Amino acid sequence: MKESELENQNTPTFIENTAEKSYHEQTYIDNTLRLREILKTLPSFAKDYFRAIEPTTSAKTRISYAYDIRVFFRFLMENNPLYKNYSVDQFETSDLERLEPVDIEEYLEFLKVYKNDEEKQITNTENGLSRKMSALRSFYSYYFKHQMISKNPTLFVDMPKLHEKAIVRLDTDEIALLLDFVEHGDDKLSGQKKAYYEKTKNRDLAIITLLLGTGIRVSECVGLDIQDVDFKNNGVKVLRKGGNQMVVYFGKEVEYALKNYLYTTRKTVTPLPGNENALFLSTQRKRMGVQAVENMVKKYARQITPNKKITPHKLRSTYGTALYKETGDIYLVADVLGHKDVNTTKKHYAAIDEDRRRQAASAVKLREE
Repeated sequence: MKESELENQNTPTFIENTAEKSYHEQTYIDNTLRLREILKTLPSFAKDYFRAIEPTTSAKTRISYAYDIRVFFRFLMENNPLYKNYSVDQFETSDLERLEPVDIEEYLEFLKVYKNDEEKQITNTENGLSRKMSALRSFYSYYFKHQMISKNPTLFVDMPKLHEKAIVRLDTDEIALLLDFVEHGDDKLSGQKKAYYEKTKNRDLAIITLLLGTGIRVSECVGLDIQDVDFKNNGVKVLRKGGNQMVVYFGKEVEYALKNYLYTTRKTVTPLPGNENALFLSTQRKRMGVQAVENMVKKYARQITPNKKITPHKLRSTYGTALYKETGDIYLVADVLGHKDVNTTKKHYAAIDEDRRRQAASAVKLREE
C-alpha cells in the first residue's frame, strides 16, 4: 500500500476469542509448569525458597535460579567428598551450613568449564559466574534470614569482578542501510529464497522498524496482540518486566511500517486456532517467538554489519542511544525503556559517547605541521 492510503487507516477489527489466553498468560502457565518440573530435581526444602521469592521475581528469573541451584547440588554430589554418596533428596538445610567458603570458591572454579546432563561443555564468562553466584547467595540468604541455618559461607566469597564492555549498536548510516535492505532485499536472491523474502518482508520490516523506533524488548514485541496497537494515539501497549503495563509511543515511520504489514501480509493470513489475536505471525501461522525474531534480525544485520553481532537487544541499545543524544534526558530514556533503576540507564547511555572519543584522536598534536 502507498503511504497516503495508509494514513487514515485504523487498527483492524477482529472478533476477540474470550477463551483464548493471552501470550503473557500462556507464558506464565508454561513457565510455572516448567519450574515445577525443575523443582522435582532439587532438594525438597528448595520449594520454600522459590515460593518466597515469587512476589519479587519473574517466572523466567525463578527458572534461571532453579537451573543454577541444581548445578550447585550436582557439583556437590560429584565433587565434594562430603556428598559423594548422596542423592539429591537426601540433602537437608543443615547441609548448607556444613560447607566452608573454600567449598564455594571451588564451586566457582568448577563453573568456568563443566559438562551438563547431555555431556555438552558449558563455559561461563564473568557475567555467567556472577549470575550463578547471585542465585546461590540469594538461596543461602533465605535460609539464613529465617534462622534455618546459622552461617552463610557465600558472604565470605567475593563476587566475580565484572568488566565494562563497549555497547554494540548501529550507527545512523547503518540503521538506514538495514531498513533499506529489509525493504528492498538482496538482488542475488532467487527461487524459494526470493519467494520467502517476498512473503515475509513486510512483517520483518514492521518488526525491525518497531524495535528501532521504540526500544521495546523482543519479548514485549512478540507478546503484542493486534488490539495492543493504537493508531489514534500511535502507541503500543506492552507488558514490562515486573508485570506493569505501559504504552510506548511511536512515530510516523513505525506507523507506516505497521499499517503496511497489517493491511497486506497480516490481513491475508488465517492464523491457527489460539493465535487469532497475535500481531506478528510466523509462516506457520502461529505467533512468532523470541528466537524466531532473534534469528530474523541476525539474518538481515549480518548482511549490513558483518563485524557487529546485532541482536534485537542491540536494536534496543541503538534506540536508547539515539534518544539520549537527541533529548539529553536520561530520565526520559529510563522511563521509555522501562528501566526500574535510572542508574542502569546512566551506565549504558550517559557515558562519554564515541563522537567525543573520536575528537580526542585529533586533539593532541605530536608534531607541528
